[in-house]
Amino acid sequence: MKQGLRRYYINYKMMKKKLKHYVQQTQNGGRNHEQVLKEFSRMLDDQIEKVVLFLLKQQGHLASRIEKLGEQRAMLTEQSDISQVSQVREAYRQVGLDLVKLLRFVDMNATGIRKILKKFDKRFGYRFTDYYVSTRANHPYSQLQPIFKQVGIVAVAGALTRNLASLQNHQGSFTSIYDHPSITLKDPVIEQINHSVQKLTNSTTFLKFLGQHALIVPEDVQTSSDDLVDDQSYHFMSLMLNLVNTFLYMVNTYIIVPTADDYSVSLGAAATVCGVIIGSMAVAQVFSSVYFSAWSNKSYFRPLVFSSIMLFSGNLLYALAYDLNSITVLILGRLLCGLGSARAVNRRYISDCVPLKIRLKASAGFVSASALGMACGPGLAGLLQTEFKIYGVTFNQNTLPGWVMCLAWVVNLIWLWISFKEPDHIAKANTQSSDSSHRRSDNLEDGLAQPLLTEEKERRDENVQDDDDKEEERKECHKPATSLAAAYRLLTPSVKVQLLIYFMLKFTMEILLSESSVVTSFYFNWSTGSVAIFLAVLGLTVLPVNIIVGSYVTNLFEDRQILVASEIMVLIGIAASFHFTSSYSVPQYVTSAIITFVFAEVLEGVNLSLLSRVMSSRLSRGTYNGGLLSTEAGTLARVTADVTITAAGYLGQSQLLNTTLIPSLVICLASIAATFGTYNSLY
Repeated sequence: MKQGLRRYYINYKMMKKKLKHYVQQTQNGGRNHEQVLKEFSRMLDDQIEKVVLFLLKQQGHLASRIEKLGEQRAMLTEQSDISQVSQVREAYRQVGLDLVKLLRFVDMNATGIRKILKKFDKRFGYRFTDYYVSTRANHPYSQLQPIFKQVGIVAVAGALTRNLASLQNHQGSFTSIYDHPSITLKDPVIEQINHSVQKLTNSTTFLKFLGQHALIVPEDVQTSSDDLVDDQSYHFMSLMLNLVNTFLYMVNTYIIVPTADDYSVSLGAAATVCGVIIGSMAVAQVFSSVYFSAWSNKSYFRPLVFSSIMLFSGNLLYALAYDLNSITVLILGRLLCGLGSARAVNRRYISDCVPLKIRLKASAGFVSASALGMACGPGLAGLLQTEFKIYGVTFNQNTLPGWVMCLAWVVNLIWLWISFKEPDHIAKANTQSSDSSHRRSDNLEDGLAQPLLTEEKERRDENVQDDDDKEEERKECHKPATSLAAAYRLLTPSVKVQLLIYFMLKFTMEILLSESSVVTSFYFNWSTGSVAIFLAVLGLTVLPVNIIVGSYVTNLFEDRQILVASEIMVLIGIAASFHFTSSYSVPQYVTSAIITFVFAEVLEGVNLSLLSRVMSSRLSRGTYNGGLLSTEAGTLARVTADVTITAAGYLGQSQLLNTTLIPSLVICLASIAATFGTYNSLY
C-alpha cells in the first residue's frame, strides 16, 4: 500500500485545537457545556469510525494473505526443498511484521483517544469521559470495542502463529498451539506480536503483574532495542543485595508484631501502645522515602550502606530498651529503623539498572522478597521464645528480635561493602530516557505518522506543530515533577481514587496485623507463638494469591471489575470482623481476617497495575515519581492505623476491636463510592 496513511489516524492535533476553541466560546458565553458535549462527541465518533473502517479493511487484507500462504503451505510435502519451506516461512514472517504495524496503529489510536478524553476532562470539569464511555462502550453497535477489545485482529495473530508453528515442525512432528498453550515459538516476529497483543488486550502474565504490582515495570514496556542497560553493565550480585535489603527490611518491620504488646507492658505502658511502637517505623519512612528517592539519582551504594547502618543502630536501641527500662529508647530505635527504609532505592535499582529481558523476573523477585519477609518476620519471632542473660544484658522474646536483626544488618553491611558494584550508566540512562520519552510523545503530537503495511517512509512536515505549541507541550508533558506539591497537581481524579484505594487497603491491613496480638490474647488467650503462626500463614498467602490473579483472573476480567469486586470483599471481611455478641469465636476472627487480608492483597496488585496506567507520564521518572507517591500513601495509612490503635486503647481492650474497625469500614465505603464515580475513566 503506497498511499499516505496519515489520514487514517485520529486527528489529535485538530481535536486539541477544537477543544481550545470550545473553551474560549464557553468562557465568552457563545456555547453552553451541553452543546460542546454533543458536538465534540459527534466529532470523536467520526474519527473513531474512520480508524475502525480502516482497521477492518487491513484485517481482511492480512487474512487474505494468510489464506493464500496457507494454500502454499498445504502443497509442501515431506520431500519439499528446504528453500521452499524457508520462502513460505519468510512470507509468513513478513505478514507478521505488517501485523505488528497494524497492532501499533490500533494502540497509537487508542492512546490518542484516551489522551483527548483526559484533555477534555481537564478543560471541562471531568465529565466527558464518563459520558462518552458509558454511552459508547457497551452499545450494540459500539465502535470503541474494535479498538479497545480486539477479537478479529487477535484471531489473525492466532492464525499466523499456528501456521508458523506448523512450518517450524515441518518434518512431521507438528504439535498444535491450541492443544499445548505453553508452546512458544522462538521467533522475534512472534514475540513482537505477542507483546503487542498483550498490550492491546490488557492480557497479562504473572511476572508482568508483579512488575506492575511493584510499580517497576510500566504499562508501556519498551522493546529491547530501547533498553538502556546492556548485559555487560548489569551486575547480578548488586541486584541480589537490593533484594536482600528488601527482604530484611520487611522481616524487620513485622518481626516485632507478635511481641510488641508484651514489650510495651514490660516497660510500664499499656498493651495498645504497640500501635505507636509498630507505627513509629512508618512515621520515619514518610521522610526516608523522599530522601532515599532523591539520593538514588546519584548513587545506589551509599544509600544502601546508610540504610544498613541506620537499621543496625535502630535495632540495637530496640534491644537495649528492655534493660534501660525506657519506652522512649524503644520508640527511638523504631524511628531509626524507619529512617533506614531503602525500598525506594531497591525499586529504582531494578527499574534503572536491570536489563529489560530480566526486569520482569527481578520485579517478581522484589514482590516475592517483600512477601517472604512479611511471612518470615512473625514466624521468626515465634521461634525466639527463650530467656537468658549475658553480662547483665537480657535476651528474651521481646529483645531477641532486635538482636537478631542487628546481626543480620551487620552481615548485610559487610556483604554490601565487599560485593556491591555502583552502576556507571545512571546519568547516561537518564538522558537517553528523557530523549526517548520526548520522541515517543512526539509520535502522537506529529499525527501518529507510523508507517503501516508499507516500506515507504511518510513525511511528517504537514502535521508538525508550530514552535510555540510544541514548546508548550514539552513543558507540560516531559518535565518531571520537582516536588510533592508539583506531583500532586498532576493527579487526575482517577489517580487520586487509586491512591485512596491504596491508602484504604494499607490502613485495613495494618489494623488487622498490628492489633492481632492484643485482640487474640484478649479474646482467645493466644500465646506469642500462636500469634506468630497466624501472621506467618497470612503472609504466606501473598505469593499464591498473586500467581492466581496475575496468571488467570486478570485475563478473564477487566482490572476495574476485579478492583470493585475486591473492594466489596474487603468490605465484607471488615464487616464480618465486628464483635456483635457476647462471645467472639476463633473461626469468626480467623475467617474474616483471611477474607480481609487475601482480598486486600488482590486489590493491591490490581490497584497498582491500574495506577501505573492512569498516572501521568511525568510521574514515571524523577525523584517525585508514582512509586514514591504510592509509598507515601501506604506509609501514611500505616501511621494513621497505628495511631488509631493506640488512641482506641484508651477506651479499653474490650472496645479496641470494634473501635478500630469503624474507620476501616468508613474508608472502604468511601473508596467504593469513589471507584464508581471514576469507573468509566478506567476503560
